[in-house]
Amino acid sequence: MKGIEKIVNRIKPVFSKGGKLGFLHSTFDAFEAFLLVPATVTRKGSHIRDCNDLKRVMIVVVIALVPCLLFGMYNTGLQHYMAMGPGAELPGFFQIFWYGFLRVIPLVIVSYVVGLGIEFTVAQIRGHEVNEGYLVTGMLIPLIVPVTIPLWMLATAVAFSVLIGKEIFGGTGMNIWNPALLARAFLFFSYPAYMTGDKIWIDGFSGATPLALWTEQATATQPMPSWMDMFLGFIPGSVGETSVVCILLGAAILIYTGVASWKIMVSCLAGAALAGLLGDIPVHYHLVMGGFAFGCVFMATDPVSSPQTETGKWIYGALIGVLTIIIRLFNPGYPEGMMLAILLMNTFAPLIDHYVVAVHVKRKMKRIAANG
Repeated sequence: MKGIEKIVNRIKPVFSKGGKLGFLHSTFDAFEAFLLVPATVTRKGSHIRDCNDLKRVMIVVVIALVPCLLFGMYNTGLQHYMAMGPGAELPGFFQIFWYGFLRVIPLVIVSYVVGLGIEFTVAQIRGHEVNEGYLVTGMLIPLIVPVTIPLWMLATAVAFSVLIGKEIFGGTGMNIWNPALLARAFLFFSYPAYMTGDKIWIDGFSGATPLALWTEQATATQPMPSWMDMFLGFIPGSVGETSVVCILLGAAILIYTGVASWKIMVSCLAGAALAGLLGDIPVHYHLVMGGFAFGCVFMATDPVSSPQTETGKWIYGALIGVLTIIIRLFNPGYPEGMMLAILLMNTFAPLIDHYVVAVHVKRKMKRIAANG
């Protein structure tokens, strides 16, 4: 690290304001902050001094997503070879994984190249620092789309989510909605044939997801997967959403490090379990179908677009769980309700905080009045 630090310090004057490449100051600052811990510290006033900065928090989330990414690569290859027919012999693990790797990695590359390209461009135009927020968004987007999505569609969705969902509000920490979910919503409503039904798998294989099978009624030729298959993740679906085991591993990392709120996760599960009693599908199936688990762990807990009050987190999570199941049960045209439920509750998160604080203040005033 000392060698990298020397190189950075040597070329830093060139990119500083007034240097030959001073107009690239924001870009250089972003790379410096990514490679090294910033040397700037607070000198006076009331500030929180902590070893964790935004970069470290974002990296923790990316690490928590790695199990879902790796399993998604393997499952992509597995679904491809299983599509060749029941009598076809499956190749070895590494061949299956390598096929999935070659299909998934372009999605990751396009997501980061387009998203970071826009972030760097906007930062240069505004003369602001480049924030690390897109490190997570850039990984989330490839995990919540089908592997068959055309790369130009993905690039368009990424541009929409960064510009309209984030930069237009002022950048990282100012967005109202989760940018990754906005990208998925853009794709769903703009190109629905590529996001639902039997177009999400490859080489002509009509492999509907469990939610699609449940909505359209499973047949003898395409039966409903078992609960264990859905829990482990050996089913068709978006790249990172199928394996609940990997999602739970990511959840453990987020909760242990304190990066994500366990209150939102627990209340989301409770709300879904309660609403699931209204339908004819078992509650424990709802929890492993579609993007529920992934959304509960990685999307609903986004600290920017979720409530800040502790009571608000309980309310917010519970409403997401309830709305998800209600959409699934009573809207057959849209069997996956997690995306819409989270985006809707993102909109109402500030209102939830407002009323939680208002009620708290009112109770405190009553206690003061009673004691006075």
